[in-house]
Amino acid sequence: MTETTTHSRRTVLTGFGVINPIGSGPDAFWQALLAGTPGVHTITHFNPEHLPSRMAGEVKGFSAKALIEKSYRRTLNAMARTVEFGVIGCQLAMQDAGLAKGTVPSHRIGVEFASVMGATELDDLGPASKHSIGADTVEPDMAVWGKEGLPKVPPLWMLKYLPNMPACHATILYDMQGPSNTQIPGDTAGAVALGEAQRIIRRGAADVMLVGGSEAKIHPLSLSRFNLFAPFSHRNDDPEGAIRPFDVSRDGTCPGEGTAAFTLESLDHALARKAKIYGEVLAVASGVDRGLKGPGMAQLIRNALTTAGIEPSDVDHVNAHGLGTVKGDAFEARAIAEVFGKSVPVFAPLAQFGNLGAASGLMELACSVLALKNGQLPGTLNHTNPDPACPIQVHTGAPRPVTKPYAVKLSYTDLGQSSVVVIRRWEGV
Repeated sequence: MTETTTHSRRTVLTGFGVINPIGSGPDAFWQALLAGTPGVHTITHFNPEHLPSRMAGEVKGFSAKALIEKSYRRTLNAMARTVEFGVIGCQLAMQDAGLAKGTVPSHRIGVEFASVMGATELDDLGPASKHSIGADTVEPDMAVWGKEGLPKVPPLWMLKYLPNMPACHATILYDMQGPSNTQIPGDTAGAVALGEAQRIIRRGAADVMLVGGSEAKIHPLSLSRFNLFAPFSHRNDDPEGAIRPFDVSRDGTCPGEGTAAFTLESLDHALARKAKIYGEVLAVASGVDRGLKGPGMAQLIRNALTTAGIEPSDVDHVNAHGLGTVKGDAFEARAIAEVFGKSVPVFAPLAQFGNLGAASGLMELACSVLALKNGQLPGTLNHTNPDPACPIQVHTGAPRPVTKPYAVKLSYTDLGQSSVVVIRRWEGV
């Protein structure tokens, strides 16, 4: 497709789907953010008493069967919880954008999704494994496993958990035959997906791209493993105050679950169909800050600002990953301070609902999209004693007015993979 106007290179957010521990749907989510509603509590999905860290941001009362389009219900037996979240998130984003199946030519719409391998449900592999282990050993007998254990594994076992399944199901549900891909670099996966979707639209390969992320970490196998090495908080007696971003008393993070999905659209296409517009994506930058030093992420921020055509002084707020870990928060704060000093407020919404992994970047970005749209920036939870090692200005307390049209979103992984997104409040062409 030949680009014929300056608008065709611009990309806007026209649909929004979110399922979150503090509220699902844009309105409920926004009200919970404004109110400072805590979403991290003692785990109830299973008995967590054997875990050193027993807190998480759980989505309560979620039913994919009640939400998914009726014609697609039969596929639910091939979806793990993280896949269900992702598919429903895409469905909500499409509905919010006012796009039904067939309203966009199938070859002009695609999907970029952020995900990771899902944790196997115990009932899927447990019986086969137990059958293959003798009474006097903890090691499976592989001969027995191959002959008698393997037939007990459900035929669709692997298809329930693969990272590309949310994108796969979404393409089938909406007959999307345009570009389709899955991004897996952990907490930066959502920003990577958004950046790739933006490039696809800019080069004219699609008019609309679904961009989403989902994760469901609150599982006995996953959390037993993560508790061995992940920097989780041990404030089990105060789960609501456990994640303390950039605070001197922080001791770790907590997992969360859910999905966030956006409909990204070329500006020309959105204007032609008179779509509502939440905001504009100006720039996405990704790279690696090896060793979590700070200058690498700071350079990415500068790169993104340059691409967006703005200065640090133009930014209303920085939306930090704010995990609440000792090393991670200090790293992120150094990068922010190198570019912005203390002149720009920092907002860390993850403290309200936990770290959603592959879904975290887009979920946290959604907070800034709503803040710019509604003209208010909610306060950061649980930041009471600033850490001198984090020389930034964290916004806490009551919501403050949004005074500038731009926001910057940061994400990173413990390996130093880093991403930056710059968005603009929609104020018209």
